[in-house]
Amino acid sequence: MNNQTDFYTKTMANVYAEQGYFAKASEIYRYLLKHHPESRELNDLLSGVEKKLNEKERKDREILEKLFSKWIYLQVSYNRLQKLKKFKQYL
Repeated sequence: MNNQTDFYTKTMANVYAEQGYFAKASEIYRYLLKHHPESRELNDLLSGVEKKLNEKERKDREILEKLFSKWIYLQVSYNRLQKLKKFKQYL
């Protein structure tokens, strides 16, 4: 074992999962499964964490899409406003 994997335990993976660090929890469960491939419990825990990770990534994508859409709208609105200001100078 190296220093990083010294702390790769089921308890540590559970702590990461409870704190919402699903990718790190998944990494630890995968490491543990390499050493205990017969463990149904670890397999079930990994499956649950990966499901939560996928859900979190889906929600993050939705939020990012909304933010990006809003940013584009604001950028276009700002450009229109600048054009109107220039047009106003000619009146």
